Amino acid sequence: MTLDLALFLLLALIAIASALGMLLSKNAVYSALYLVLNFVTVAVFYLLLGAPFIAMAQITVYAGAIMVLFLFVIMLLGTDELPKSQVLPWQRPLAIVLSVLLAAEATFLLVTKARPAGNVLQPDESVNTMENLRQLGMLLFTDYLLPFEVVSILLLVAMVGAIILTKKEKGAR
Repeated sequence: MTLDLALFLLLALIAIASALGMLLSKNAVYSALYLVLNFVTVAVFYLLLGAPFIAMAQITVYAGAIMVLFLFVIMLLGTDELPKSQVLPWQRPLAIVLSVLLAAEATFLLVTKARPAGNVLQPDESVNTMENLRQLGMLLFTDYLLPFEVVSILLLVAMVGAIILTKKEKGAR
């Protein structure tokens, strides 16, 4: 086992543990700190891949600016602990059905679409960088439109979920 593989496995374990800690934590501040740890491990992954600019952007933008904003909102709203809420009777079956549908769709897409499209070429220094970016944009919005839209819907659902979690009932203080 090489040093790179050992470091990758250790970072993968830390990333998975911090993601689970973020999801399972009842305290919002602890969840945000677990998310910061996850962002840092992703930045180290970028460093291992030889992309120091993206790693520093990850640290600066996500672990720095966005997490400071999240922590500021958490402290401002005073929702450190999630309150006990009443669960509607139809929520759990609907969540199970939607989870099964999402897993089936992901499996179907992995089986049918997860084949290499061709040889991956190394970047050529003589090719114009703007042309490479234009080709990347065209590829993103043609062949990879479905994953792009799925990510945008996932981010929208996360925003709606955050709004619902922080919403207080009328008359309650």
